[in-house]
Amino acid sequence: MDKRWLVSLLKKNEAILFCTIVLIALVITAMTPEFLTVGNIYDLLNNYAMLTILACGLFIVLISGGIDISFPATTIISQYVMVLAINAFTSNFVVAFAISGCIGLLLGLINALLVNKLRVPSIIITISTLNVFYGLLLFLSKGEWLYKYPRWFEDGITLFRFTASDGYDYGLTLPMIVTVVVVTITSFVMNKTSIGRQIFAVGGNSEAASRVGFSILKVQLFAYGYLGLLAGIAGVVQSYTILTVAPDSLLGYELTVLAAVVLGGTSIIGGRGSLFGTILGVILIALIQNGLNLLGVSSYWHTVITGGVILVSISTTAWRQRKEGVSNGFRAI
Repeated sequence: MDKRWLVSLLKKNEAILFCTIVLIALVITAMTPEFLTVGNIYDLLNNYAMLTILACGLFIVLISGGIDISFPATTIISQYVMVLAINAFTSNFVVAFAISGCIGLLLGLINALLVNKLRVPSIIITISTLNVFYGLLLFLSKGEWLYKYPRWFEDGITLFRFTASDGYDYGLTLPMIVTVVVVTITSFVMNKTSIGRQIFAVGGNSEAASRVGFSILKVQLFAYGYLGLLAGIAGVVQSYTILTVAPDSLLGYELTVLAAVVLGGTSIIGGRGSLFGTILGVILIALIQNGLNLLGVSSYWHTVITGGVILVSISTTAWRQRKEGVSNGFRAI
């Protein structure tokens, strides 16, 4: 019985991912001693907070049976307006998150309504809105970068600050705090609430879910709206981390987020996936990119490797689903 349990565990996507992460971490550690330093791990937690937050939002959209690739534009627009607002008026982090989050939520709801009312595959809709959102931002901002931030924003928030043996100060930063809150809320929504169950049901079989009384529009509004909200929140986190807003800085970033979520075992046809797997996917992407940086590999190869990871992951997922007798192809997304 124990042997069967072990075999079953090793077949789970999360177990495979975890073993892969451990293996890659060991290889990188052997190749460069900088990997397991306090400073590097601290930087990883801060620098990949935005990826984790966006992955939580995209996870819900994919589970619902849709896909959204316009969220990088939503993130940039939200943070651009937020930075202009907090520079113009005296405010604080609560106001910053409220402004950016509300703008992101609005853009996410627009996506949901377009997907629901036009009956066009969501990937087509969000490709369109990605270009519309980016185009409007570039036109209105004239491509101007923003560098000026209020003093309170630059000073930031760090709890439990301490000085390590390397002489640098560390602590629980704002990006870390926000990431923990977002992951906790997302887990609660998907595992403990009615809307979470509806999202899984609609993603698994929208027609059957509709027949039992689930509102497809309600699910889509929540899923795309939630991703939009998190995109706005991620905008504040990114601004906090780099203290710069560049209108074109996140072009192509949707592929990195998609890679993390799909690597975590979330099906791109909906109804299957786990948040824990998504977090493991983020960790794997972070390890790969950080390892390449530490080894001095050109950043241009990061995109190539990320694309390869997506291809292998989707192919593996499709093969496993066919083997398990799940679904006979990809429906329109």
